[in-house]
Amino acid sequence: MTEDRKIALYNTINQVNTIDPSYYERYNVKRGLRNANGSGVVAGVTNISNVHGYMMSDEVKVPDEGRLTLRGYDIYDLIGTDGPERRFNFEEVAYLLLMGELPTQSQLDGFVAAIDEQRELPDGFTATYILNDTPRDIMNLLQRCILFLYSQDPAAEERSMEHEVSTAISLLSRLLRISVFSYYAVQCRHEGASMIMHRFVPGQSSAETFLSMLRPDRSFTPEEARMLDVMLCLHAEHGGGNNSTFTCRSLSSSDTDPYSAYAGAIGSLKGFKHGGANHKVRAMHAEIKNQVAHWENEDEVAAYLAKIANKQAYDKTGLIYGMGHAVYTKSDPRAVVLKQFASQLAQGTEQEAEYKLLETIERLSPEILRTERGITKDVCANVDMYSGFVYSMLGIPEDLFTPLFACARIAGWSAHRFEEIISGKRIVRPAYISTCKEVQDYVPISQR
Repeated sequence: MTEDRKIALYNTINQVNTIDPSYYERYNVKRGLRNANGSGVVAGVTNISNVHGYMMSDEVKVPDEGRLTLRGYDIYDLIGTDGPERRFNFEEVAYLLLMGELPTQSQLDGFVAAIDEQRELPDGFTATYILNDTPRDIMNLLQRCILFLYSQDPAAEERSMEHEVSTAISLLSRLLRISVFSYYAVQCRHEGASMIMHRFVPGQSSAETFLSMLRPDRSFTPEEARMLDVMLCLHAEHGGGNNSTFTCRSLSSSDTDPYSAYAGAIGSLKGFKHGGANHKVRAMHAEIKNQVAHWENEDEVAAYLAKIANKQAYDKTGLIYGMGHAVYTKSDPRAVVLKQFASQLAQGTEQEAEYKLLETIERLSPEILRTERGITKDVCANVDMYSGFVYSMLGIPEDLFTPLFACARIAGWSAHRFEEIISGKRIVRPAYISTCKEVQDYVPISQR
């Protein structure tokens, strides 16, 4: 396309698609489905989880310590004890989300066996769908693979709960393998690296399977596997209002198939304002590390954070990534857990200085945002502040951060899809106020 034609097509795109901001206030439109006080517009009821970050008093948000409960159980209890005796908990958390109650040992063994049985991919799947025309982004490749699994399922259009549960368990099992294969396929096609394709080891947990397939020598320590298991637990579910889960529920309300619903949720999770925010956090931290000469000097760190807040540094949006959340005010329980593990992993290593820098960013950012941007609401570190650091300490490439998020969140998406199918019963269809001009006379093309 010539440059003149491009200009002709694009020179009015902003003008045509700009809505006068006054309309939102005039019609009391809840932008982003948020109320004026920052709380979410109630769009449904769920029995799956609760994300608590504040209390309401006379329509005023009162900050509170963050709490995440799944089916009524506190996430701190669900991730288990910290120490050599700690077992793998992700499969138990997934069972709780899908089945609604904590399993007995027998039930958990059966569930783990069902996941283990589904690890194998259809014949020719990797060569045809992963290694062929491999895109650069793994999240897009995961979407494609899920939609291709639809074509391999003879009962893909069945809507029975038996098929729904079977599909959920299948994806819970397979996405981890698909993610690792996809990572190496992208590296091979676009970076000239070697293609590594390990077989899975029957009987391994989800965390062990991922590390075993990712590491070229297949080796990992029990502590590394348990840490990754914690990460999967923390990412498994986070309420019905987060963007990807709401996307899954909205798609499910239209009576589409499960593969389409989960592929859509992955597309949402990829976004930099959602699951892909970890990339923004890591990139911002990298810039701070390069631009601040003395990481231990709080005045230097604060000065650069002020530049970021004033839209003079990093991506010039004024956002300090890794700080703030739509619900949490005083604390994000996921960040609390990850900070503890990050501290343990970094202690005595060359990464300890970086950990202390992140801690400084977390401590200084709320005051910087208050003084530089006038933000008076409580701002706490969110899960992305330390998740990328922990992943990097485990030797997991950044390209796999968000895919791992998806591998865990498939448990929560599935639970919400089940609930939407059984209890929702109505297609999601909010209203939009039209600001179109009044009906105009049509002008023939020869007279325009």
